[in-house]
Amino acid sequence: DFAEDTYRTLTAVDSVILVIDCVKGVEEQTEKLMNVCRLRNTPVIIFINKLDREGRYPIELLDEIEEKLKIKVRPLSWPMGIGIAFRGVYNIYANTFNFFRANKQKIEKDIEHFKNPKDPRLKELFRDGADKLNEELELVNGVYGEFNVEEYLNGNLAPVFFGSALNNFGVKELLDTFIKIAPVPQSRVTTKRIVEPDDRKFSGFIFKIHANIDPRHRDRIAFLRVCSGKFERNKFYYHVRLNREMKFANPATFMAQDKSLIEEAYPGDVIGLYDSGNFKIGDTLTEGEQFMYKGIPTFSPEIFKELWLTDPFKSKQMEKGILQLTDEGLAQVFIQNKGNRKVVGTVGELQFEVIQYRLLNEYGAACQWRHLNYYKACWVVFDDEKDIDELMRIRSHNLFYDKHDNLVFMAESAYQLNTAKEKNPKAQFLFNIEHNTETFELDKVA
Repeated sequence: DFAEDTYRTLTAVDSVILVIDCVKGVEEQTEKLMNVCRLRNTPVIIFINKLDREGRYPIELLDEIEEKLKIKVRPLSWPMGIGIAFRGVYNIYANTFNFFRANKQKIEKDIEHFKNPKDPRLKELFRDGADKLNEELELVNGVYGEFNVEEYLNGNLAPVFFGSALNNFGVKELLDTFIKIAPVPQSRVTTKRIVEPDDRKFSGFIFKIHANIDPRHRDRIAFLRVCSGKFERNKFYYHVRLNREMKFANPATFMAQDKSLIEEAYPGDVIGLYDSGNFKIGDTLTEGEQFMYKGIPTFSPEIFKELWLTDPFKSKQMEKGILQLTDEGLAQVFIQNKGNRKVVGTVGELQFEVIQYRLLNEYGAACQWRHLNYYKACWVVFDDEKDIDELMRIRSHNLFYDKHDNLVFMAESAYQLNTAKEKNPKAQFLFNIEHNTETFELDKVA
């Protein structure tokens, strides 16, 4: 299920591999992920998956990708057939053909080299299939032109590969290209200066917190992106927000479900730091320098529910639980009537079940939900209270505050939101803000 940290993780990386199902095409969540990539012009490589199943034609998928994701594409490989007729993938630039063998969960070694797509040996191998492949490759080369690495690095062009991830088919070609063209760790903006990855001193920021790794110990792991210098185990580092030094005895790196202890980490690395509640999303670690990293966003939720406490005597436990869960980035809470009314907003439906379960099992506070039909939550930015006079008078029942006391407008429809903008032209309505409240604005909504 989608959660806000799915989006936020994209802001901690330098490049992205986007997997698209050849049967379903571009899904709604894929569009949302791409919108986050576009905020930072993050380079994207696209892998069209499940070619061994009956799906849509490649050209149709490429058209849909360009239309819905608003990015130019350039295929660097091309499939022969689809579904039961899937024979393999032709690597356009290497002029190699990788033969597909079904039901093999390993990297295929059946690769043939050709002079070009018109090589007679292709005709010998595939007969009429070779003619069709040649026609499609001519069409692809005519329509999409040459691949430009600079356009890819600027986030304007996405190279496309085809394959079947379940069979490890077509993945090697993608990864080989990724190694060649993907960007090195990039510079990052802070509240004081731009930090370069080759800066000598260490710095990094927290972009994700995973709690309840072991329910018996209530441990949390804070995921840190190293931005500069070298991180070393058991060395003291400065926690900027708390104004204190900390050291970490068991920093870890992760690969799927496996984790391993590390001694050091470098720019571009993501490491896990065991946390007893010291970290929040957006926190910065340095070697003593006073700055906070910018560009770590809070996104407007898409699903809203009012929180009802089943046992009124557990209100303190509930307050503590909600505060900690929102610090982890699991959800956002919006408050009205001096805290008497709490609305929780998330990106995915499953997050409400997680919150309900954890409030009961970790804090002893049983709760219930009441669904609310809000369209969007917008942070309202203004210079003077006179700028939002109409909003405060007419739409006071739609106004809430987040946990940092920022004003939030809960619109019930797109029409209501547009009307509020027209009636309050001096105010700004934002769908995204910074986690670090010192750097409030990320994205203005037109």
